[in-house]
Amino acid sequence: MRLYSTNGEVEEVSLEEAVFKGLPDDNGLFMPTEIPQLPSSFFDNIDQLSFQEIALEVSKALIGTEVPEADLKHIIDDAINFDAPVVHVHDELYCLELFHGPSLAFKDFGARFMSRLMAYFLKKEQKEINILVATSGDTGSAVAQGFLGAPGIKVTILYPSGKVSLNQEKQLTTLGQNITALEVDGVFDDCQKLVKTAFLDKELASKMNLSSANSINIARLIPQSFYYFYAYAQLKKQGKEKVVFCIPSGNFGNLCGGLIAQKMGLPVEHFVAATNINHIVPDYLKSGDFAPKPSIATLSNAMDVGNPSNFPRIKALYNNDYATIVQNISGAWYDDEQTKAAIKEVEETHGYVMCPHTAVAYRGLKDYLKESKSTAAGVFLSTAHPSKFTDVVEPVIGKEVEMPQRLKDIINHEKVSVKMSKDFGAFKEWLLKNNR
Repeated sequence: MRLYSTNGEVEEVSLEEAVFKGLPDDNGLFMPTEIPQLPSSFFDNIDQLSFQEIALEVSKALIGTEVPEADLKHIIDDAINFDAPVVHVHDELYCLELFHGPSLAFKDFGARFMSRLMAYFLKKEQKEINILVATSGDTGSAVAQGFLGAPGIKVTILYPSGKVSLNQEKQLTTLGQNITALEVDGVFDDCQKLVKTAFLDKELASKMNLSSANSINIARLIPQSFYYFYAYAQLKKQGKEKVVFCIPSGNFGNLCGGLIAQKMGLPVEHFVAATNINHIVPDYLKSGDFAPKPSIATLSNAMDVGNPSNFPRIKALYNNDYATIVQNISGAWYDDEQTKAAIKEVEETHGYVMCPHTAVAYRGLKDYLKESKSTAAGVFLSTAHPSKFTDVVEPVIGKEVEMPQRLKDIINHEKVSVKMSKDFGAFKEWLLKNNR
């Protein structure tokens, strides 16, 4: 597998180089030089395959021979050992539940796959790495769970103080071992800027072996394509072969995974990118003008992103052709009141409980199907279990949300975090002092 930078100013690299480097030296994003088409026979029989069998075929096509098939199978079987069911909600609306992993969020897929891929490469090289990751909520807990106790790997998680839910924060700050949480006095964009700047700092590069576990890392992006194929397989088994996906979007890695699946031949009729009031990409899809702004705090905090870092990948997938982009992707956005109204409506009418991010996707899908008069099955992605957002969901539905046992076990643990300003100098000093 060879990868290029979206900024086009550095040479192509191998998958191993891209995984550990995280970002190219020209501050672009790594993308595959080739996205292969899967054979028609794969789609003819996809409804007969397990989730793991589908993931193996997709990853084999993307990764090629850089990881032998037997090792790749072991990575997938170990990383993706939980389900991603498509649940019928009402009419032609279905929910793809991506919260059945250890941290109860969709980012378990990427984090677990990445940790095991890194471990495979590290075992060959016998080296140590320092992972930096910025989170607006669920990325951090997924990375923490995915890398906990991994030999030769230190993980530093940056999260915005007061801007993640209590349950999310406990998942970030209670694990210990090789996981350190930095509580940044700022917003998610400040955390992301600190991480990106660190990767471009020559002194840090010379003294530390840095890598990223954010959605900017290609190892996170590859497995995010798997569950689109699996969702299609589940619908095909029910006789439904036309599908529209609606994705609750923040940094847009999740949408990129779906677009890669489509490029590989998955017959997706359309994508809807649904956001909260941080609607930079929906605005772009209407005007062609991409104008990043400071992020605004909302109830769907994992999507509070004012400058989506995966946006260059979307443009690269379509060769910067705006007409083709808007032909395949529509945008929609909703404020907090509309989000709460969707949570209330679906629970009262259909008995289905959604987290605020899922509710944004539900609204986006429902509105798109109504406006477009599409006859396709509509699938909205549920990116987190509603119990992670009890402070939002319970007052809206007027009842308690059942909490999975693995989250109950974390809630009473003591929070341990390091206070950090958004000044890069202070962050750099801390890194050099604490990662010798």
